[in-house]
Amino acid sequence: MSEMLQYDFMRVALAMAVLIGLTAPAVGTFVVQRRLSLLGDGIGHIALTGIGLGLLTSTSPVLGALVVSVLGAVAIEVLRARSRSGADAVLALLFYGGLAGGVILTSVDGGGSAGLQSYLFGSISSVTVSDLYVVAGLAAVVLAIVAVFGRELFLLCQDEELARAAGLPVRFLSVLIAATAAVTVVISMRAIGLLLVSALMVVPVAAAQQLTRGFWSTMLAATGIGVLSAVAGLAGSFQYDLPPGPSIVLLALAVFVAAVAGGSVVRRRRSRAAADAVTAGGDGPGAPPRVDAEAEVLRG
Repeated sequence: MSEMLQYDFMRVALAMAVLIGLTAPAVGTFVVQRRLSLLGDGIGHIALTGIGLGLLTSTSPVLGALVVSVLGAVAIEVLRARSRSGADAVLALLFYGGLAGGVILTSVDGGGSAGLQSYLFGSISSVTVSDLYVVAGLAAVVLAIVAVFGRELFLLCQDEELARAAGLPVRFLSVLIAATAAVTVVISMRAIGLLLVSALMVVPVAAAQQLTRGFWSTMLAATGIGVLSAVAGLAGSFQYDLPPGPSIVLLALAVFVAAVAGGSVVRRRRSRAAADAVTAGGDGPGAPPRVDAEAEVLRG
């Protein structure tokens, strides 16, 4: 690690990796809880059209990706709410449309599909200080949204009908989740790649779910796993001359496998402890009070 930090571009890459490790799982926790795990993939392919527009018009591909991704995310949420085809069909339509549009626009620009390589699979070593400032600003916006609207988004992800009955602006919050996911995809595309960014939104959350029980503890554990995977994956890619994006994702998957194994052990111990408590205390007045599972979920 000390050798890696001797290089300016690796210090910039490390800072970006930490920011992505924090934001992607934080947003991914809401996305996974709402059963929209493929949302990041869909938005990532829509972002290709924005990149193609940026290259074609000689403007910023990142800005183009940001605008098109947010608009696409809003369109996904609106169509998902109104379409009878369901969320999967809507995602698939925009998924393939965005991919085709990006390739066509890049070809018209003259760069061909090779011009999309660094955006598809990431190129964190080519990130500049100005890129880092942009990512830091967008990451601050994402984390601020999570902090300000966290409780409302949590209730929406748990039960949309309950959120509507509580008077929450369900449509606005749904669009907010989608738009925040779009910003997260754009934040991560230079480092992880559009084809892999969804993994960093989903895999740390899936790993954390094996080890935790509450919503907020899952988010906290997921961000820890995300930062660990991003930093260790970047260090490993530097040490062994490997692509950073795939290295980060594969390390996150390794953590998930370890969490599955560890989680099964923890659950067996909890089950035995609960069985022993029931056997010792019975079900009478002196027995430990039962926990209402639904109430526990709402408490997070």
